[in-house]
Amino acid sequence: MNSYEPLYVDYLIYFNRDQDYFECHEVLEELWLERDRDPLYKGLLQVAVGLYHYRNGNLRGGLLMLQSSLDLLAPYPEIMLGIQLEALKEDVSGLVRELQQNEPEALEYRDLSIMIEDKALAQMVKLRSVELKPNIPQRRSPTRGRIYEEKMRALSQSQTLKE
Repeated sequence: MNSYEPLYVDYLIYFNRDQDYFECHEVLEELWLERDRDPLYKGLLQVAVGLYHYRNGNLRGGLLMLQSSLDLLAPYPEIMLGIQLEALKEDVSGLVRELQQNEPEALEYRDLSIMIEDKALAQMVKLRSVELKPNIPQRRSPTRGRIYEEKMRALSQSQTLKE
């Protein structure tokens, strides 16, 4: 039985259940940094970033990120990290073609899904989904990392001073 990183499981939940691509970026970036900037995680991260930009009308940014994700994910096999990576690459490839060949106003945005192949991973996602609440409304700016933590400390200190 494979053991999957909790941040990766959260990424899959935010991607498939919530289509919260900003939060996908937040959790997977943390894992990517922990894993010495592993190109596989970066590719998955860029799929989410590309969809985030595409959904928000930044078609050029979306196209660049989605194309970059394909370049990073290209060397990996059909099934990787318990998911059907080849199917995801095909879906992303189709979006890239659409973004390259169409007028922006002619495109209708659509979300993607990541198909989970490993039953153990599917079970982990199912169990974690009960605990992991969706962000409503979805966040639109960073909420993790050094800069965020510094802002929160400063805010907390200013609250303490007022009391």
